[in-house]
Amino acid sequence: MSTPLIQLAKPVVSDLSLLMAGAEDLDGLIDVPGMHSIVVGISKDPNAKIVVLLIPNGDRLPAYVVKVPTTDIAAASVESEIHTLSALERVLPGWVGRQVPRVEAVLHFKGRPALVMTALAGTPMTTGYHRWRHTARPSRVAADFEMAGNWLAALQAATAGPRRPVELCSGLADTLRSRFAGDTWLPPALEIMGEARRRLATTAAPRTAVHGDFWAGNILVDGNELSGVVDWEAGSTSGEPMRDLVRFALSYALYLDRHVLSGVRVPGHNGLRVGSWGAGIEYAVSAQGWFPDLFRRFLQGGMARLGADPRFWREAVLVGISEVAAVADHIEFARRHLHLLAKFSETG
Repeated sequence: MSTPLIQLAKPVVSDLSLLMAGAEDLDGLIDVPGMHSIVVGISKDPNAKIVVLLIPNGDRLPAYVVKVPTTDIAAASVESEIHTLSALERVLPGWVGRQVPRVEAVLHFKGRPALVMTALAGTPMTTGYHRWRHTARPSRVAADFEMAGNWLAALQAATAGPRRPVELCSGLADTLRSRFAGDTWLPPALEIMGEARRRLATTAAPRTAVHGDFWAGNILVDGNELSGVVDWEAGSTSGEPMRDLVRFALSYALYLDRHVLSGVRVPGHNGLRVGSWGAGIEYAVSAQGWFPDLFRRFLQGGMARLGADPRFWREAVLVGISEVAAVADHIEFARRHLHLLAKFSETG
């Protein structure tokens, strides 16, 4: 994931591509006249990229972010992001469009595309999420869900296409079989995922623009407002909108017990104790309490808004867990989602 930015500064360079043209090493990409540069992210996974902030001399705030792929797999992700952002810029109206990075230049670095985008305002929603007792307070959690839901509603309304039967993540079964061949949890996981997808296919929703990794780490907030959504590598201009609804809800539930010792009740959540991995998701799906109620209302409300049958919210969650198992870069993180999915087959 790209590293979210801190604030928005007005771009001051009229043709950034000319200043950075011909850069064939990292020094060339960060030694831009009139700019200070900060390298803020270097990942080592197959999707590895270097992320650089460009700050105009005399300013405190970045004007641009440069995303530099270091592998062919990462280059494909960057190319996808370039395509998605360029297409969205032509169709997104008003405040929704202003909260999506704008492509400023596409450079070539060691034969691969490097993406230069505008910096966006705010700090990641995860910053507030991990503050002391934030997730223990219903009003604060509800505000996070409302911000995310309102922005998705605007994005989806602006890009809605024809209605089609819901088809969440086609090809998942083959991917899971290939990735987890021999895993004893694979057969029950495939069974419950297949049944969930069959039920979802009986309802319909429009195809819309999809972010593809819509979680709190990619959502920027400024005060009490959502101010930006970054990292569109998995995005699409026409896809299944329930993917974003489910990804936000699942990822929010997953980390509820992050700062609590094993065996201890999670503050603010009487039905949740730290135990097995994914306890927060199990709690959200199966338990009673203010957070499970909010979790389900968010999904049901979003599905109803899209014209899909809200009774299938649980099926959407199960397929969403399957998607993470299939696409997550970190194999153990993916495997844990597979095992969590299989556990739901035991509870019905």
